[in-house]
Amino acid sequence: MNPPKRRLILASSSPYRRELLARLQLDFECDSPDIDESALTDESAEQLVQRLALEKSRAVATRQPNSLIIGSDQAAVLADGTVLGKPGTADKAVQQLMAASGNRVIFLTGLCLLNSETGKSQLCCEQYAVQFRALTEDMARRYVEKEQPLNCAGSFKSEGLGITLFEKFIGDDPNSLIGLPLIRLTRMLEEEGILLP
Repeated sequence: MNPPKRRLILASSSPYRRELLARLQLDFECDSPDIDESALTDESAEQLVQRLALEKSRAVATRQPNSLIIGSDQAAVLADGTVLGKPGTADKAVQQLMAASGNRVIFLTGLCLLNSETGKSQLCCEQYAVQFRALTEDMARRYVEKEQPLNCAGSFKSEGLGITLFEKFIGDDPNSLIGLPLIRLTRMLEEEGILLP
């Protein structure tokens, strides 16, 4: 008798991460982790995204036996260390875009692959940077009105009209910017015996 096949679970309700993972042409399910994503006192942005990626994976592992669980979390960080989260409102999104105007913003994406059967986890933080062009407040408002990036860290969607806000990208995996570093994930999956392509 063959052992049951391991399932692949994305510990996220993000449609952006779901679309990215679908590019790998693997069968997977989504399961929202529903955890507290607040930062801890004196926790760096890198520590935060890695901790949350792991916690998301562990939360889903409690109800998904014999599965490989992918957890991910992201933060955008200005050069002065200010962390840009999801804005939630249009005014806050405009404020974030104006703070990023003419500056380089670093996106830190925590990625975890947890085997719920063995308890083994692989964990990393991928960095990807964006150089913003100089923006006027009117440009920022027009962008926010058109694309409504209120649930996106840093207040933009690079896969959409957000591309008009940038001068250049700096990094190894542009998928990291959207929230799921597929190059690193491919290597993690290989460690668990899932070979791609």
